[in-house]
Amino acid sequence: MTRFSYPQHLAEAIAQGAGDAPADVVLKGGQVYDLVTGALRPSDVAMCGARIVGVDASYAGTLEIDVSGKVLVPGFIDAHLHVESSLVTPQEFERCVLPHGVTTAICDPHEIANVLGEAGIQYFLSSSMNMIMDLRVMLPSCVPATHLETSGARLEAGDLKRLAEHRQVLGLAEFMNFPGVLARDAYVLDKLAAFQDGHIDGHAPLLTGQRLNAYLSAAISTDHETTSAAEALEKLAKGMAILVREGSVSKDLAALAPVISDVTAPFMAFCTDDRNPLDIAEEGHIDHLIRTAIKRGAPVLAAYRMASISAARAFGLRDRGLIAPGYRADIAVLDDLADCRVARVMSAGRMVDEALLASRRTVAPVGRNSIRAPRISAADLIARGQGPTTAVIGVMAGKIITEHLTISLPFAEGVRSADLAQDALKVAVVARHGINRNIGVGFVHGFGLQAGAIASSVGHDSHNICVVGVDDEDMAIAVNRLGEIEGGFAVVRGGEVIAELALPVAGLMSLQPFEAVHDGLLALRAAARGLGCTLAEPFLQVAFLPLPVIPHLKITDMGVVDVDRFELVQD
Repeated sequence: MTRFSYPQHLAEAIAQGAGDAPADVVLKGGQVYDLVTGALRPSDVAMCGARIVGVDASYAGTLEIDVSGKVLVPGFIDAHLHVESSLVTPQEFERCVLPHGVTTAICDPHEIANVLGEAGIQYFLSSSMNMIMDLRVMLPSCVPATHLETSGARLEAGDLKRLAEHRQVLGLAEFMNFPGVLARDAYVLDKLAAFQDGHIDGHAPLLTGQRLNAYLSAAISTDHETTSAAEALEKLAKGMAILVREGSVSKDLAALAPVISDVTAPFMAFCTDDRNPLDIAEEGHIDHLIRTAIKRGAPVLAAYRMASISAARAFGLRDRGLIAPGYRADIAVLDDLADCRVARVMSAGRMVDEALLASRRTVAPVGRNSIRAPRISAADLIARGQGPTTAVIGVMAGKIITEHLTISLPFAEGVRSADLAQDALKVAVVARHGINRNIGVGFVHGFGLQAGAIASSVGHDSHNICVVGVDDEDMAIAVNRLGEIEGGFAVVRGGEVIAELALPVAGLMSLQPFEAVHDGLLALRAAARGLGCTLAEPFLQVAFLPLPVIPHLKITDMGVVDVDRFELVQD
């Protein structure tokens, strides 16, 4: 129940707004950027508790904060992300992104849900109730993500409907199984039917024409997988809200910036989807998307609308997104508007600082010792086949979409081998949930490794262990090391682990501060480059190789998947 659920509390807000009583907090001396008119005007901003109660007038406050020379904009909203991809816990995530002006994040905890099921979602819900920022939860729609992989849990429509009663839940998260929607699969329809009166997020890469019409007919309303201007314009014309994504791997802003205008901005928002602490520290978060969009020609007004009011309205959050009376007091105080340099942040009427963050109740971690993969040897990674020619996953830097390549590899006695000359390396996915002993083996192009192996227990979306390498012995050592450290990342060369980062919370998140994770990622990147890796973000690229709902070719613990046909490759 909010503070303003009682008449006496409403009376306080009205009195403070009228200037008949001192406001709880007043920001004085700044300029408010009006996202309705685009005007920039001098104004005090008065707050009663978590609510803005006054603008365009002079106010006295119990606490007055001088923001002279600053520009005030509504706090930023990340319209779709997986906190797990920040590699830190939810409470540590907010310590990382709040200083960048992000006061609301709409998360889909399907990573941890695919490992732990309902226990993982409950952990996020508990965390959301003990955070300074407003972390809203979308319920994972795809646990398991598909029938072509082994997940650690299964959530039915009834499980999700029950969880939907929680106050922090907004609706059903990205419906990745678009082939299941188009095929009218009964299991898929049960989940969609349960949320027809609520919000359903989409996930429809490259879907167009009648197939897009069919997908939207299920009352799915957003998409963050749009990668071209033409695709965005079709989806916008058909009523879909476009969430422009700029994560650590998937970077779509350059392609979509030409679509952003004052006309389209009310139907567009920003999201990061998957962004790690290294990129947040070096570039920023939603603030980075705003300034990048502006540098690419997007109108300033459009960019700030997308970062706040447009995102709020796309998700039915009617209480935020403007600096206006009656709205939630989430405010980013900027040194510069066009460059989006955040100086201070207010979340629900509170100035964000270390003391405020220290006041939170700590939420105990879950999912320890979740890596239940058996120890493997090099012999478990033999790639058997019917001949030298095989389907090979073609990685494209900065994208999670892959190419479906066909390459002829060294072949003898029914076994295929890696070929460094063609940059065709071996890739394997090892089931890690203790359900079976599956190992899928295939080949991948685009990493550039000349030696060793890199492995990750972050493997979207079922989060089995994925390993890419030149040497089978090194690959096996990397996989086994992840079992020893409760999950994470490992780099192996010549039989030795040369870099690692433990992620003991469900094999997905660290228990360390984000600064320590940042430093660990730097060491991992350096180690991967030492193996010859040419990718800027090799570990997230590894993590997306097992994602069989993104075209065109992927690999799971069951084998290589032709995503376009939605079936295992037999060659």
